[in-house]
Amino acid sequence: MLALTRKKGESLVINNNIEVTVLEIRGDQVKIGISAPKEVPIYRKEVYLQIQEENKAVLNADGLEALKNLM
Repeated sequence: MLALTRKKGESLVINNNIEVTVLEIRGDQVKIGISAPKEVPIYRKEVYLQIQEENKAVLNADGLEALKNLM
C-alpha cells in the first residue's frame, strides 16, 4: 500500500486518467472527489464487497441449478 500525505485542495493521479482530490477535512473525516472516465466503476469498499458476495451467491445458485439439470 502506498501512503501519501495530502492537504485540502491537493490531488493525486492514478493511471493517467483518474484524479483523487481532497475536498474537505473535518475532524476525523476526509471528503474526497474522484474524477475518472465514465467506464471506470467507483464504489465505496463496503458496497463493493456486498456486490462481490451477491455475485458469488448467484454463481453458486446457477452452478447448483446447472448440476440439477445434468441429472
